Amino acid sequence: MTTNKFLRVTMPDGSKWDIPAKPIAEERARYYAKSDTGKESGPEFDKVFNELVEDALEDTYEIIDWASNNMNWSDVKDVAKKVSDMEIDFQEGWVNGEKEVVVK
Repeated sequence: MTTNKFLRVTMPDGSKWDIPAKPIAEERARYYAKSDTGKESGPEFDKVFNELVEDALEDTYEIIDWASNNMNWSDVKDVAKKVSDMEIDFQEGWVNGEKEVVVK
């Protein structure tokens, strides 16, 4: 049973995106399976994939590490789902935001 595990990323504009862990785990499993056995599928793939997606519910380091250091946004953008926009506190901006007077 595959879990519904996602990597949530906060982008520079403050928006939050969920990326399914499955494609991240699949890429990592293919890499290690090929490295260990010369094949991108089979028992080694299943072992590495299951460790990341199904077994390690508490350990999120490997998902974050692999995605950050071995993948690009272009690898996941088609499966990424925007889950929220940045919440802007306009009162805070009004009171403490940078201000300048401009002449037009």
